[in-house]
Amino acid sequence: MKKTFTYTYSVLRYRHDTLAGEQVNVGLVFHSPDGRFSDFKARHTYGRFSAMYPDLDGDAFKLTLRAIERGLSKIAEKEGSNLFAELSDAAALGRRALPQDDSSFVWGEQGSGVTTNPATEFASLFERFVTLYDKEKKLVRQDADVWRPVRDMLVSRGISNRLQKKVITSSVDRVEFDHAWKNGAWHVVEPLSFDLASEDTIKDKARRWVGQLTTVSKNSEEFKPHFIVGKPSSEDLMPAYKAALKILKASPVAPDIVEETNILALVDQMEDDIRHHESEPRS
Repeated sequence: MKKTFTYTYSVLRYRHDTLAGEQVNVGLVFHSPDGRFSDFKARHTYGRFSAMYPDLDGDAFKLTLRAIERGLSKIAEKEGSNLFAELSDAAALGRRALPQDDSSFVWGEQGSGVTTNPATEFASLFERFVTLYDKEKKLVRQDADVWRPVRDMLVSRGISNRLQKKVITSSVDRVEFDHAWKNGAWHVVEPLSFDLASEDTIKDKARRWVGQLTTVSKNSEEFKPHFIVGKPSSEDLMPAYKAALKILKASPVAPDIVEETNILALVDQMEDDIRHHESEPRS
């Protein structure tokens, strides 16, 4: 039987008009002393709220949320393991960074529960309480849309049928790529659309790919990944996009990051590699 951990949580709410009392959820603080896990997460985009409140000061909104995040991070860094011994619930932790007052940001009533995985439970609660009703939940552009112009260029050069699927396998995992070619080492290419709904989903997509590459970084075949990346439609999300590129570059296999404006150079390399490989004498 799996071990279970108790937890408490409190939702951070924004009141645009403190007299009217209307509130929207913008963050979540989570605390599990026996699971030795605490976290706080806030939304960093405000598109839905700017539609609700046309006079919303977006910059001040984001700065306040980031200040609360920094405050809670400093508390965790300063107190370390004492955080789990001295604080019994999420509400107490939240009030350390943001005392209850008449400001626009307030903590909601505390909830509690039991879980086998505090980190997973925290992520689930954040989606449920903070991002569930975001209007944009799907990609504006799919990964296939990022790949399409590359495919068209390969077709025009008569080499699209030279690409093949390739599975990179290690002792702990396997990752399949739909587009690969060989020139000495294997080269695998993956289109990634970062035209997503929020900063969190953009960064999480990059983190997932770094995780996959890490699990197959130690394998018997040398390979070089190439990511063709598509930027967000919203300028507000460009900082998150740039952060996602840095996350990808931090992978232990040093992937090549190609933005859509630079696909010609990648296609030229693909053609040169493929034709060179085909011209080599077979042993």
